[in-house]
Amino acid sequence: MKEVLEVIGHSEEVDLLLSSVDSLMEKYNVGYWNEMDSKEEFPQEFFKEFVGSGFGSILIPKEFGGAGLGTKEASLILREINRLGGNSYFVHGQYYNLALLNKCASQELKERIFPEMVRDNLLVLSLALTEPEAGSESTRITTFAEERGDRYVINGRKVFISRVDRTDFLVLVARTKPYNEERKTEGISMFLVDMRQLKGQVEMRRIRTMSNTDAYELYINNLEVTRKDLLGKENDGFKCLLRCLNAERIMIAAEMVGNTEYFLERAVDYSRERRVFGRPIGQNQGVQFPLAQAYMELMTSSTTLKQALDLYETSSDERSIGTFANIAKFKATEAAWYAGNVAMDVYGGLGYARDLGIERKVRETRLFLVAPISKNLILADIAHNVLKLPRSF
Repeated sequence: MKEVLEVIGHSEEVDLLLSSVDSLMEKYNVGYWNEMDSKEEFPQEFFKEFVGSGFGSILIPKEFGGAGLGTKEASLILREINRLGGNSYFVHGQYYNLALLNKCASQELKERIFPEMVRDNLLVLSLALTEPEAGSESTRITTFAEERGDRYVINGRKVFISRVDRTDFLVLVARTKPYNEERKTEGISMFLVDMRQLKGQVEMRRIRTMSNTDAYELYINNLEVTRKDLLGKENDGFKCLLRCLNAERIMIAAEMVGNTEYFLERAVDYSRERRVFGRPIGQNQGVQFPLAQAYMELMTSSTTLKQALDLYETSSDERSIGTFANIAKFKATEAAWYAGNVAMDVYGGLGYARDLGIERKVRETRLFLVAPISKNLILADIAHNVLKLPRSF
């Protein structure tokens, strides 16, 4: 919907990018994504063409051969894929991890990997943070990087790590100091792992999920990295982690705006075409009102997304950025979930059919009500850190 672009803002360059995405999505249409979901397969053909067209390196600075674009352009690309019936889940890791590398990688590391990434279409699709026992309490991770001279030896376990079987580089979060209740964020460090050089140090086990997520459990055994692979400073990587997580939440908000548009556009079209008892079902207020509310939710979530994007690109205050990133992710996911259920109601039994794509998109949307941060944790963050209410835990 053009109203969404008007709210978020766009330029001729953005319009050209989205036009290229549109052309690609004509080839990789809803039927293609339904097939990938049904087979639980990575969309390799789409991804190869997407990255080969230069979309994989848009966030890499021009000095290294990239396009030098920002989070807004990346977010709008993700939104466009979803709006046209695709699943940008397979793409977004490349973008939020590049946002992290731009901010926290040393100049030496950038010079080492960015030109190669552009030249060979290399990928940094995965962030290994979540652990079975820590869950959303990221400071409680126990994966540990033991310093040995100019190297670190890492051991631990990660869970729900996506696309790790397809990536060239992995962003790995580990502790370099034991957990301290008084200084929870101290001792977190981040590393860039070259997955092409591994020889059994990372064991992967596939996790089958409600939608096609290509998720894995990782067992890390004596993985060696060098000090040059550090992202940010040793023991002070939590600041970099926030930069990455804030970008991720903003980009997911954009994806959910795209999902809302997908549901709404199709439900509106169907309500005009489908005739029951001699008239279009869209003539009934029982159909009209939920669609009207879905549109209002779309406009509201687009506005909060714009606010989060503007702040991310202009501010260095990760606390404020995090607040608006959380709000944008919360509102956009709520809007998409509502619109998805409205679309299911409008289509009736047909919406339950896999070939249509509505039920697939509903399943894909459901994930983001709980991940990468749940609704309740966002509400708790607003209550405690914005409204300054007493902590309930």
